[in-house]
Amino acid sequence: MSANTRLIARLDIKGPHLIKSINLEGIRKIGDPNEFARRYYEQGADEIIYMDMVASLYGRNNLHEIVTTTAKNVFVPITAGGGVRSVSDAETLLHSGADKVAVNTVATQKPELISDIAARFGSQCMVLSIEAKKQDDGTWEAYVDCGRERSGLNAVEWAKKGAELGAGEILVTSIDQEGTRQGFDIELTRQISDAVNVPVIASGGFGQMDHLTSVVHDGKADAVAFADALHYNRMSLKDIRGDAIKAGLSVRKIMEEVA
Repeated sequence: MSANTRLIARLDIKGPHLIKSINLEGIRKIGDPNEFARRYYEQGADEIIYMDMVASLYGRNNLHEIVTTTAKNVFVPITAGGGVRSVSDAETLLHSGADKVAVNTVATQKPELISDIAARFGSQCMVLSIEAKKQDDGTWEAYVDCGRERSGLNAVEWAKKGAELGAGEILVTSIDQEGTRQGFDIELTRQISDAVNVPVIASGGFGQMDHLTSVVHDGKADAVAFADALHYNRMSLKDIRGDAIKAGLSVRKIMEEVA
């Protein structure tokens, strides 16, 4: 477990645009991702996650230009993912200024990609992204292509295998909860956290502060990603951090900026 719970701004990308979806569908354009990333950095984000939501469909990743621009103004770790098909793709993103790369679709087809990236750049650079949907039998299946296609993999078992192959972190997105503002999938997060010995990032569902405390305490998340609440100005990261401290969560304390 991390000493502090990391508060992460997640920015989903389609082409040059920051977008937001519900259940990974119904995409709405929000604005310029670089402007939003800069804002979240200034609000005290511990990290930034960029996910190209259509890259795997088109077989390419368009994040490198966005990451290059962001890295000039944002000085916290940046994770970039979506359409990472090879060690070369990972290298391009890391050279653009990303600190970590996230893989999903191709890793389910070629698990050795996880090991190859970890061996080349270190496990700390290799994030396994899992988009999970609850099934009728109570288990979760990992989905690919931005939640469009089934992988046939049990999400918890896949997380365990991914960590064994060298993933240094697991990003868990609940398709059922994403964009709903109804809270994280606590049980999914907890089962994955219990199954792996690497940090787990919970994503999908934040709507109010008790959702954060629940996913940290009950879901055992090491980090929490926020999107909808930030993009629509319902809460700022400064607000979230302040409320987290009041709730007794261990988060990084940020000195007040001089106006």
